[in-house]
Amino acid sequence: MKIQGEKSIEAINKKKLAIQFILLFGVISAFGDITYEGAQSVYGPYLGYLGASASTVGIVTGFGGFLGYALRLVSGYFIDRTQKYWFITILGYSLLVTVPLLAIAGHWPIAALFIIMERSGKAIRSPGKDTMLSHATKQLGTGFGFGLHEALDQIGAFIGPLIFTASLALTGGFKQGFRVMWIPAILTVVIAFYVRHKVPEPKMLEENLPETESPTNPQESLPKVFWVYAVFTFVSVMGFANYQIISYHLLVQKVIPEAQIPTLYAVAMAIAAVTALIIGKTYDKIGFSSLIAVPMLTLPIAFLGFSKNSLFVIIAVLLWGAVIGTQETIMRAAIADITCISNRGKAYGIFNTIYGLALLISGVAMGFLYQYSIPSLTAYIVIIELLAFIAFVVFKKNICKT
Repeated sequence: MKIQGEKSIEAINKKKLAIQFILLFGVISAFGDITYEGAQSVYGPYLGYLGASASTVGIVTGFGGFLGYALRLVSGYFIDRTQKYWFITILGYSLLVTVPLLAIAGHWPIAALFIIMERSGKAIRSPGKDTMLSHATKQLGTGFGFGLHEALDQIGAFIGPLIFTASLALTGGFKQGFRVMWIPAILTVVIAFYVRHKVPEPKMLEENLPETESPTNPQESLPKVFWVYAVFTFVSVMGFANYQIISYHLLVQKVIPEAQIPTLYAVAMAIAAVTALIIGKTYDKIGFSSLIAVPMLTLPIAFLGFSKNSLFVIIAVLLWGAVIGTQETIMRAAIADITCISNRGKAYGIFNTIYGLALLISGVAMGFLYQYSIPSLTAYIVIIELLAFIAFVVFKKNICKT
C-alpha cells in the first residue's frame, strides 16, 4: 500500500509538472509568435513594397516555408541521436533576431534572406519543442495538451500583427514594427533558458505511463500508418493557401485598407487559439476522425479567399485561422499517438519536412496561378482538397488495421 501511495504521489507530481511545462512553453511560444507571426502578417505586403512580384512572393514564402520544415528532418534526427532537445531548441529560438533585422532591409532580396533565416530557426527548434511537448501532453491527453499550448501560442500570434497595425497607422511604414520585435525576440530566449533549468529532462514526464503505449514496434523505423498519415498531410497542406498570397491579393486588389491587413491576421490567430482548444478536446474524444476538419475547412477558402468582396475575404481568413489551429494541434498530436518514444524526434522531423514540401508546392503554384488567373487558382485548391478527402479515407482504413 505504501508503494502504491508513493507511486500515486509521484504520478500527481508529474502531472502538475507537465501542466506547468506546457504553460511555460506556451509563454515561450507566445513571445516567439509575437516576433515571427507579427512579421508573417506583413511579409507579403512588405516584399511587394520592396518591389517583389506575386510570383516572387510565392517563391520566397514557399521556399522559406519548405526550408523551415525540411531542416526539421536533420534537426529531428540529430535530437534522436544526441538527446540534446534543449540545446537545439534554444539555438533555433536565437535566430528570431533576424526579424527585427528586417528593418534594415532596403531591397527584397535582403528581406528574403532574413525571412529564410527566420524560417530556418523555426525548423531547427520545432522537432525538439514538439518532442518535449509530446512527453508532457501524455499526462493530459495529447489533443488537449497540444491544444492548450497552441492556444497560448496564438495569443502571441494575435498580439504580433497588432504591433504592425499600430506601426502602419502611426508611421505609415513597416520598419518601426520590425524594430519593436527586439523585445519579444530576446524575452523568448531568456524564458527558454529558465524552463530548461526547471525541467531539464522532459522525457521523464512520459516514462512509465502504460496507457500511452504506441502501436509502433520500437524496433521498427516507423510504422506503415505513419507514412499513410504523411500522404494525407502532404495532400491536404498542398491545397492550403498561405497568408502571404492572400494578403498580397488584399493589397494589390485594394480589397481592404493596407493598415487592416495585419489586424485581419491577428483576428485569424485569435480564431486559431479558440479552435485549438476545441479541436484538441474533440481529438481526445473521437480520435483520428477529427482530422477530416483540415480539408473541410480548407476547401471554402478556394472560393472566398481571392474574392474582391471584403466580407467573403474576411470569412476566408477566419476559416484560414481555424485551419491553422487545427493543423498545429491535432496534426501534431496524431504523430505522438502513432509513434513510440524512441523515434519521435525523427518522426516529427519527417512529418514537418513533408509539411514544408507541401507548403513550398502550394506557395509556388498559387503564386504563378494567381498571376495567370484566379479561377485556375480556385480549381487547383478544389482538386487538391478532394484528393485530401480520399487520402483521409485510406488513412482511416489503415488505422483500423493496427
